[in-house]
Amino acid sequence: MGDMLIWLLFFFIVVAILVMVIFQLISLTDLEFDYINPYETASRINKVVLPEFITQGVLCFLYLVTGHWAMSLYCVPYLYYNVNMYMQRRHLIDVTEIFNMLSWEKKQRIFKLAHIIILLVISLFWVIYSALEDDELDL
Repeated sequence: MGDMLIWLLFFFIVVAILVMVIFQLISLTDLEFDYINPYETASRINKVVLPEFITQGVLCFLYLVTGHWAMSLYCVPYLYYNVNMYMQRRHLIDVTEIFNMLSWEKKQRIFKLAHIIILLVISLFWVIYSALEDDELDL
């Protein structure tokens, strides 16, 4: 039962990261189609960048602490990229350069989205597997 709860926690953390990345992608798309101004887009995205980085770091740490080494290793490149962006001070979007960097920012978030969707599918698989395994033990 404990393993299923841990995987369920991981699943909800991955969903939270997924929501943050989709929010950023939608904000960039709204800017591209002139539904929102650059200042508001940059403000919205910059509010969720740091929580996304922290949540991803916590997820990777929890995988490591609970002994799920493969999942932790899968999260390391994404975590490394986030830390690298933060250390170089390129994690926030500049209002004056947002139109020049729009395609790059969208591509970056699409790659993050693909990585997180794979992580979500793996986590969902392990939630279901651990629930079925617990059900077998009860019989």
